[in-house]
Amino acid sequence: MTHPEHPVTPSTGELALEDRASLRRVAGLSTELTDVTEVEYRQLRLERVVLVGVWTEGSAADADASLTELAALAETAGSEVLEGLVQRRDKPDPSTYIGSGKAQELREIVLATGADTVICDGELSPAQLNSLEKVVKVKVKVIDRTALILDIFAQHATSREGKAQVSLAQMEYMLPRLRGWGESMSRQAGGRAGGAGGGVGTRGPGETKIETDRRRIRERMSKLRREIREMKKIRDTQRSRRLSSDAASVAIVGYTNAGKSSLLNALTGAGVLVENALFATLEPTTRRGEFDDGRPFVLTDTVGFVRHLPTQLVEAFRSTLEEVVDADLLVHVVDGSDEHPLAQVNAVRQVVNDVVAEYDIAPPPELLVVNKIDAATDLGLAALRRALPDAVFVSAQTGDGLDRLRARMAEMIPPTDATVDVTIPYDRGDLVARVHADGRVDATEHTAEGTRIKARVPMALAASLDEFGTF
Repeated sequence: MTHPEHPVTPSTGELALEDRASLRRVAGLSTELTDVTEVEYRQLRLERVVLVGVWTEGSAADADASLTELAALAETAGSEVLEGLVQRRDKPDPSTYIGSGKAQELREIVLATGADTVICDGELSPAQLNSLEKVVKVKVKVIDRTALILDIFAQHATSREGKAQVSLAQMEYMLPRLRGWGESMSRQAGGRAGGAGGGVGTRGPGETKIETDRRRIRERMSKLRREIREMKKIRDTQRSRRLSSDAASVAIVGYTNAGKSSLLNALTGAGVLVENALFATLEPTTRRGEFDDGRPFVLTDTVGFVRHLPTQLVEAFRSTLEEVVDADLLVHVVDGSDEHPLAQVNAVRQVVNDVVAEYDIAPPPELLVVNKIDAATDLGLAALRRALPDAVFVSAQTGDGLDRLRARMAEMIPPTDATVDVTIPYDRGDLVARVHADGRVDATEHTAEGTRIKARVPMALAASLDEFGTF
């Protein structure tokens, strides 16, 4: 989700003044991230925003790509991006994230543009968040990349499970950051009953408001975890039914907005929502399809990934990501029109490896699919063909390359059964019973020679039936 017109000046690590205007986006919406525990800790109203990044490694193009992606995320949340600022440092400042000098420059930019929100391209510690807000001083909210992505997920979650997962992730993120979110949070209950001195309103036993809120959040988190575990049982049951069937399981993974839902529609005619937006689809969608040889397969579209996907979301959406673990094949979709597709590939593989590693199993076979070739440049496609020689190049929009993709999928999922047409003698009733128990019988006929059966059976059983008919 990067654009070449947003370069970062390598000498200063800051967006060139004439190029800052290219980051401006107008979405016309206002969103709020409100706590779900009946206590409103803070509203993250993403309206007019200034972006801040720290360039610690990689090229200037990499730093620019990361900030441009942050701008796209802010737009998805419904913001108007006014300005972009990048600081070149060996590592983020432990106090203010960007250092005191650059923080003062940020304050001047906020005052000049009239912004009401600052979004940092990284995950801020509670101390960094507080320090940066104090430096900016004006009534401006400071949030980080994680809070922004959580806000987007909260907007797009529609199912009961999706909403519960997002709520849990939000509270896991909010819990350590309650400190400093309003002075009233630290007031302690009490009064005359307290006895000892200490000033009006500070005497007496009892919890501080922040302790009360933390306790309520933990209680709510425990309840959500129980609900998600119950919903996970239902999902596990559905998945086990699919795995016990004769249909191969294929999971579509990929960067957000790479065209996964479009590919699902093209391969199965699913009719799933397709939208040119980040994280347009959160709930996994499963549809059936058939290979050219008639073998069925089940295709599951999973949640899209992004660079530095918040760990809270990975944990909350673990039941969804488990579709990856049980798949016979991963169809890894890459946006061929993006300027940094290989970075997308690495980001997705990192998340997949993290999920699979917890189960101590090898990741499923991966088939790279470069999508949107109709929107990509010839030079970009040539570079991708050199970098990804085993990938299949397709366009879900035009249908180009889909036949090759189906053929490659069929090759990478070898048949586990065979179609047989056999006549089994009546004295071999044990084989007839095995065919009915382990196979899928299409037709049965009793003849003078024996029982004629047309069925699909496992390969091992097919070998035992070789002498009685044809395959």
